Amino acid sequence: MGGGGDAGVAGIFDAALHKRQAMMGKSGPSALVKNFKVFRVAAFACIGGVLYGYNQGMFSGVLAMPAFQRHMGEYVSNSTLKGWLTAILELGAWLGTLLSGFLAEVLSRKYGVLVASAVFILGVIIQATAITGVGHDAILAGRFITGMGVGSLAMIIPIYNSEVAPPEVRGALVATQQLAICFGIMISFWIDYGTNFIGGTDENQSDAAWLTPICLQIAPAVILFVGMIFMPFSPRWLIHHGREDEALKVLSDLRGLPEDHELVKLEFLEIKSQSLFEKRSIAILFPHLQEQTAWNIFKLQFVSIKKLFQTRAMFKRVVIASVTMFFQQWTGINAVLYYAPSIFQQLGLDNTTTSLLATGVVGIVMFIATIPSVLWIDRVGRKPVLTIGAIGMATCHIIIAVIVAKNIDQWQNHAAAGWAAICMVWLFVVHFGYSWGPCAWIIVAEIWPLSTRPYGVALGASSNWMNNFIVGQVTPDMLKHITYGTYILFGLLTYMGAAFIWFFVPETKRLTLEEMDVIFGSEGTAAADFERMEQINNEIGLTAMLRGDSGHASGEDNKVVADEKRINEHVHHENA
Repeated sequence: MGGGGDAGVAGIFDAALHKRQAMMGKSGPSALVKNFKVFRVAAFACIGGVLYGYNQGMFSGVLAMPAFQRHMGEYVSNSTLKGWLTAILELGAWLGTLLSGFLAEVLSRKYGVLVASAVFILGVIIQATAITGVGHDAILAGRFITGMGVGSLAMIIPIYNSEVAPPEVRGALVATQQLAICFGIMISFWIDYGTNFIGGTDENQSDAAWLTPICLQIAPAVILFVGMIFMPFSPRWLIHHGREDEALKVLSDLRGLPEDHELVKLEFLEIKSQSLFEKRSIAILFPHLQEQTAWNIFKLQFVSIKKLFQTRAMFKRVVIASVTMFFQQWTGINAVLYYAPSIFQQLGLDNTTTSLLATGVVGIVMFIATIPSVLWIDRVGRKPVLTIGAIGMATCHIIIAVIVAKNIDQWQNHAAAGWAAICMVWLFVVHFGYSWGPCAWIIVAEIWPLSTRPYGVALGASSNWMNNFIVGQVTPDMLKHITYGTYILFGLLTYMGAAFIWFFVPETKRLTLEEMDVIFGSEGTAAADFERMEQINNEIGLTAMLRGDSGHASGEDNKVVADEKRINEHVHHENA
């Protein structure tokens, strides 16, 4: 009985996958053109990524400015306090991430972005008050609050993008957030380079040199806040909250197809099936929380997070999301982004202006390297890109470690070695740009069931931010006390990340969000769950839609029916 239910549901989603792929065509750049409306909506939402990237890159340059150092005192000269000044943003982002699951579910993904944008703007205003004499206290408080906004945006926007995107471009659209982050990093480095000349580059430098890049963050935040008001709601969120007519219209508009088109109806029914399944599961497991009130949803987030650890299938998702984000941060990417001028000075560029110029190159190469991933990630897949990228980054770290070990404290006599190490930093950034930058967030956004997605993404993102905080905090001390050992540590951990992806993470390209259960959930879900899902599929007409036209099916449709029959016959044979 259980096995038959298992195969029945797997067969339905397998049939849906084949049917959709036959209608939707290839992934890649051509699919982006075909779904340009979706791409435009998601790209606008990714202004949140620009805010995050700008904030990351901007502060590394500000730390190196003499005018800023006058206001911060020992919070720049002391490596541990400097780590706090930098990493406090990540601590705020960690808190913002944990709160965002509730906001995304109660207010909607759309309104959650609005709230996060408002928090971000407040944090920037507080940072700007540092010039009044409050100094490091204003920067610490402002960066913490800004971090809460950034953390919320980093969690909600991948969910929003993955839920408005059709399967053939979902990876590319989620990857646009990483492209947006890289764009923000790139422009921040060059804005820092330009404003560094305001009032000179010595001790007489004007306060406008560091205030200008800090205050400029408000502009994209305001644009995001105003523009998001006119963006559509997530169709998956609408269905889950009983607004099905509106969801169908949004889905139809996003796909550029009429509401009665077969592809729109198929996707709508799959989303509805998953939503009903989650609601009925909650009604059975937690009957006192089945009414969708704000208080129940607030309590449900803790129940949902607990649920993530209770079955083998869900725990596998937890491990993949949290460990992937652990390895993303311990590649050392944010050590480079937060402290690039300091790193380049350690590698022989003792002039602040020159180190800022080299830092600007980091932004350019990362942005360019991210573009191929956005265009082809749904064709190539996640695993090979992540694995190759990790091996490339780790190798760069080891080469840098060897160069530093042989030439430390004598760069003036070995300028070529210093530039070789700097080139390895640039190459490291290239490898990150096309691989772990976008792909890690894609995996975290796409592997969760509908009702636990906000909390699952929050859990993965919280791993990202907490490890981000730790890396930001300890990097100044590591660079000071263990020098080239810093690069050896990052290199070894990144090699381990490559092994983890290759041996433990399944490939998820071109699957719908609902079809992830076939990969992650089959062996860990009770037979009653499959029977409940099969009943729902029959009730809403998904089963009939996939099987009803077998009499006149041809080509790919015949293959769908044949695949279903083969699966069911195999299971019945096994049961016999």
